[in-house]
Amino acid sequence: MDLTATGIGIVCVIVFATAYVLVMAEDFLHLRKSVSMMVAAGLIWVLVAIAFTRAGRPELAQRAVSANLLDFGELFLFLLAAVTFVNTLEERQVFDALRGWLVSRQLTLRGLFWITGLLAFAISPFADNLTTALVMGAVVLAIAGDDAAFVTLACINIVIAANAGGAFSPFGDITTLMVWQHGVVSFGAFFALFIPALVNWIVPAAVMAAFVERKRPAPATHKVVMRPGARAVIALFAATIAATVIVHQFLHLPPVIGMMTGLGALNLFSHWLARRSATTGAAPRPSGEILASFSPDEHQSDAFDIFDILQRVEWDTMMFFYGVILCVGGLGALGYLALTSRVLYDGFGPTAANVFVGLLSAVIDNIPIMFAVLSMNPEMSQNQWLLVTLTAGVGGSLLSIGSAAGVALMGQARGHYTFRSHLRWTWAVALGYAASIGAHLLINGR
Repeated sequence: MDLTATGIGIVCVIVFATAYVLVMAEDFLHLRKSVSMMVAAGLIWVLVAIAFTRAGRPELAQRAVSANLLDFGELFLFLLAAVTFVNTLEERQVFDALRGWLVSRQLTLRGLFWITGLLAFAISPFADNLTTALVMGAVVLAIAGDDAAFVTLACINIVIAANAGGAFSPFGDITTLMVWQHGVVSFGAFFALFIPALVNWIVPAAVMAAFVERKRPAPATHKVVMRPGARAVIALFAATIAATVIVHQFLHLPPVIGMMTGLGALNLFSHWLARRSATTGAAPRPSGEILASFSPDEHQSDAFDIFDILQRVEWDTMMFFYGVILCVGGLGALGYLALTSRVLYDGFGPTAANVFVGLLSAVIDNIPIMFAVLSMNPEMSQNQWLLVTLTAGVGGSLLSIGSAAGVALMGQARGHYTFRSHLRWTWAVALGYAASIGAHLLINGR
């Protein structure tokens, strides 16, 4: 049904636009981004139901909202399991140990620039780009926090690398996960984006590295060691990813089945650690404590509670996803996504439309944009679906507010890494954006 020209349709667009303006003004209004989107989702679907009831087809609204809730449910549970694994690795001080190891190396500033970028690119396909950026940002601040010029360049480099690394893996970003779960791109096909994603990082990194000094900061002396069970959690996470791929590719089950099974295995492992800790009579130690050393002979608690870790999930973001998916789905039910698809993909062609999607993601969060594209479901080849996956993932690097990694680092490196300091290097990021698109079209075709 095409209800785009009706009064209800126009009101729904106004409601969504107002909610998104409130999301963008979160830092000024101090209103959580989930609040406006959840309210907007409810209002939009009430209006959609009224419109469909007036048209004599109330069952269509029920079917549409049920499909949207299924989309959100699969995404929510998948992310819940993945984020819990990442938070457990953080609680076991895996990232602290990595940071401590890097800080203890006697690296030059240029060497630190390249190694933090490389690690951000390598870690983000498995951990989310936000966590990756924060870990690498902490390394930069710990080693050279008093060098404002270097911190700025290093943070821009980390944001680009984290976003690029997440673009060629189904686990690297919410948008790639959505594309994989919708079945438009197979698991193995994502790795065709490795070279374009690498180009996206290397080009601006090479430009900025020329402005980084070779001086060597004073090395740190402290040492951080992973907490007991950390290596087992890493192995469980790897096994969970493997199981998720297998059940989806070969058994055609939703990926969430593999992730939730892995979460259950992590819960079982935490129970075993708690039982082992209880037999030693050791008292639990605070989860935030940094260990200077660890010996198997020391009576230290191994236990962690999986449900305590679940409380540390970013629930505001999860509920924001709910609001976005329901809002976009409601506008789709009214015919706005079909209209947009005709204008963009039929009018300008898939390549131009997908490049524009990436530019748009620098200003508007890439999650609603990608969900809208998936809901439009334009007729495209797999290489074009890969192109929009790439552009939506790396387009956010053009501005500091274009990705979660950039926003997080602006808070972590306050005063050094700002919107304006990133904007000075947007031209270099844009070179990488254009080069990555060219690399994809050259290697993978249109």
